[in-house]
Amino acid sequence: MSILAFLSSTPGRWTRAIVGAVLIALGAILGGWWWLLAAPGLLFVLVGALDVCLIAPLAGKPLRGKDFRAALGR
Repeated sequence: MSILAFLSSTPGRWTRAIVGAVLIALGAILGGWWWLLAAPGLLFVLVGALDVCLIAPLAGKPLRGKDFRAALGR
């Protein structure tokens, strides 16, 4: 559960957004089939910016970060 708590936190959101930006940049720099990295990169940026955690429902927790943090009592 601690990984889910981290992903729903502000540093976790920033981490997802930064990793996504790095994947997009790598796809752009390397070109060719490496552009496929841009798709998960865009997904990471979006979920970080929109404050959602896509794996939280697998643990029976809310999708929205605000609701998830409230469920954790933070």
